[in-house]
Amino acid sequence: MSTIHHTKALVVGSGPAGCTAAIYAARANLKPIMVRGLQPGGQLTITTDVENYPGFAETIQGPWLMEQMEGQAKNVGTVIIEDTITDADLSVRPFRLTGDSGDIYTCDALIISTGASARWLGLASEEAFMGMGVSACATCDGFFYRGKEVAVIGGGNTAVEEALYLTNHATKVTLIHRRGELRSEKILQTRLFNNDKIEVLWDTVLEEVLGNQAGGAALPLGGNLTPPGVTGLRLKNVKTNKESTINVDGVFIAIGHSPNTDIFKGQLDMDTGGYIITKPGTPLTSIPGVFASGDVQDHTYQQAVTAAGTGCMAAFDAERFIAELESKADAAE
Repeated sequence: MSTIHHTKALVVGSGPAGCTAAIYAARANLKPIMVRGLQPGGQLTITTDVENYPGFAETIQGPWLMEQMEGQAKNVGTVIIEDTITDADLSVRPFRLTGDSGDIYTCDALIISTGASARWLGLASEEAFMGMGVSACATCDGFFYRGKEVAVIGGGNTAVEEALYLTNHATKVTLIHRRGELRSEKILQTRLFNNDKIEVLWDTVLEEVLGNQAGGAALPLGGNLTPPGVTGLRLKNVKTNKESTINVDGVFIAIGHSPNTDIFKGQLDMDTGGYIITKPGTPLTSIPGVFASGDVQDHTYQQAVTAAGTGCMAAFDAERFIAELESKADAAE
């Protein structure tokens, strides 16, 4: 039997934006509930070295940072629930959301901090080898490529960070970028170009992931079947249209992320990329009482520190919104 949870402020998502929103909402005595979501802790939980979050002189680990944030949210009064929101009705008051567990969540103010998920190329071969050599998380799967050669697709911060991390395991990392220059931070580019294990292929796109899906034919002399997995990539130079192949044991797709906003489509104003549109300089969405923070409304910066900042802003605005509701209710009595 489903349980109904009601709160003044419901925070959906538990990354830097969600945890910060929950901390500030709890300190405002809103008694918030935070639903952790499909990826508790957000993208920092699949990031190892974090050097750019203010307050730490030494490098820290992403999962540790999120454990601390969530612990802080809990300690100041946030109720944290292990569930994933699968449906939302923002046309009613209080807002009504449904979890994968079947539980119902109602709230006077809603803070959406559902983050973003890895974007894929959309190749049939990419999907075919998912989990068999194709990955979107170097920190999750890099260990499996110790002593092997891998490739990374992309040219932004994520791609360069993935490539650098993979040099801890792989003997060679090939970074494949469709343009002639990288979009990542200059300090990351310097590290990349100074790393002897990394080769960059410019103006190049991935056409097909090559490999063995079914186990292959028997080896000579009755040996074992060839294990399924990636064996190489078919590439194309976008300037010359010349095709080539390279041998790799794995490929990591690092071409950015898409906001996790599907359940709010048709209810909130969004741009063509699915990012929630907020009033400039605020977390205010097209529906009063609904606030968006973090990567769901930010396709420019997408940093933990900026996500945390918008989480703080969302909690402040939620507090003001609820105070106005209560003031109007008192006046009507």
